[in-house]
Amino acid sequence: MREYARLTTADCPPSLDAHQVSASAFTWLCELQSRLGKGGAHLLELEGQTWLRLDSLVGVVQTPCGTTLEVLPKTFSDAADVHSSRKLLRKMVAALLDLPSKEASTAALERFDVPLTEWVMAQFVQHLQQLVQQGLRSDYVRLEEELPFLRGQLNTTAQMRQPLTRAHLFHVRHDVFSPDQAANRLLHLALERVRKATAQPETWRLANELSHRLGEIPLSRQPEQDWRAWGTGRLMTGYQAIKPWCELVLGQGMPLALKGDSLGVSLLFPMEKLFESYVTRALRKQMASGFMLHAQSRQYSLAKHDGHPMFQLKPDLVVRDTKGSAVTVLDCKWKRIDQARCDKKYNIPQSDMYQMLAYGCTYLQGKGEMYLVYPRWEQFQAALPAFELPQALRMYVVPFDLNSDKLLLGQSAAFLQAITTAMPN
Repeated sequence: MREYARLTTADCPPSLDAHQVSASAFTWLCELQSRLGKGGAHLLELEGQTWLRLDSLVGVVQTPCGTTLEVLPKTFSDAADVHSSRKLLRKMVAALLDLPSKEASTAALERFDVPLTEWVMAQFVQHLQQLVQQGLRSDYVRLEEELPFLRGQLNTTAQMRQPLTRAHLFHVRHDVFSPDQAANRLLHLALERVRKATAQPETWRLANELSHRLGEIPLSRQPEQDWRAWGTGRLMTGYQAIKPWCELVLGQGMPLALKGDSLGVSLLFPMEKLFESYVTRALRKQMASGFMLHAQSRQYSLAKHDGHPMFQLKPDLVVRDTKGSAVTVLDCKWKRIDQARCDKKYNIPQSDMYQMLAYGCTYLQGKGEMYLVYPRWEQFQAALPAFELPQALRMYVVPFDLNSDKLLLGQSAAFLQAITTAMPN
C-alpha cells in the first residue's frame, strides 16, 4: 500500500490505495493506534465500522495474526511503481540514519527490491559478518564464583561464612577475558530477532551461520542498560558501522519502531521527518564555503510569558554565516503543491505561511528571504513567484527533486542560488 491508503474487513479489490485485511488485524491496528496516540503519533483513523485510513507513516508493520503491511511513500511520478517507491523509502531512511555515502549510494540501495524490514535485516547481517571476520571485541569481566582451587583474589568475607561441609571450596574473584560485553550482547539479540523474522533465504542462512559464531555470548537481558554501556572510544571504532542497523532491528531510538511482539521487526517512519532529513543531508553537501546549515534550531520562541519563553520556534533548516548570524530559513513539507491552481493558493496550507512569517520575524529580524520546500512532481516543476510578506520579508516556494537531490530554484531565488554549489550528477 501507499500513504493514506484504506483498509477494510469487507471484500475489496486489492490495490495500492485499498486492501482487505482480517478482522483480527483490523482490531489489532485499532489497538495499536490507541497506544501510539498517547504519545502523539498518528498511524490511522477509523472510518465507520469496517474501514481504516492510514496516515503519512511509511514502512512495515507486522500484526500478531501474521499480516504484514508494507506502506510505501508516493513517488509523485508513477504511484503504481512499487520498485521506485521502495527505492525512495530506502534512500530516505539512509539519510535519516546518516549512513556513509558508500552505503547510501544508488547501487547499494538498488541491490534489494524487498520490503524495508528485509533490507534492514540483510544490511545488519552483512555488517555483522564483516565485524565477526575482523574479530569481536573482548574485555575483562569480573567473576565471583566458588572453586575447589584458588584463582585470583580470595573473597575473605564470603569464605569466613562458608559452612564446614563446604570448607574445601574457595570463594574467589577473578577476571576473565571474554566477548561477553554490552555491544556484543545487543548484536546477538538483534541477530536472533533477524533469524526468526526474515523471509529471505540468503539472510536466514547467513544469520544461522553467525548465530553459531556468537554462541558463547549471552543474549542481552537488559537492552536499555546495555545501550547505555555501548562504548564510543577508539576500541569501538569497528562497531560504528553496524550500530544504526542494530538500532533499527531492536527498535532503539526510532520514531515509531515497533517491537514487533512475537513476529519480529516492524518499522514505521513519519514521511515529514524522512523528507526533512533527506533534504538536510543533500543541502549540507551543497553549502558554499562560509555558510553552515543547522537543523531544528531552537534559538527563538514565539512569545514570552511572565518572563519565560513559550511556544518554541523550530524551523527545519537555518543557514548561518561565519559570524553565526542567520541568513535564511527553509522549512520542508511533504505535501503536493499544484502550480496551476493559483485560484486555490497552489494548495499551500495557510498554516505553513503563518509558520514562515513567525520564523522570518524572529530568525531574520523581519528582513530577508525564506524558502518553503515541497517535493517536485508533475504539477510542481518550478519555483513559484515570490510571496511578499509583512516588513521586508520575501518567501519562495520551491520544489526539491528527489531524483537529482537538488532544489529547483529558478532565476528569482538568487540568494539561495548564490550560497549553494551544485552537486555532481
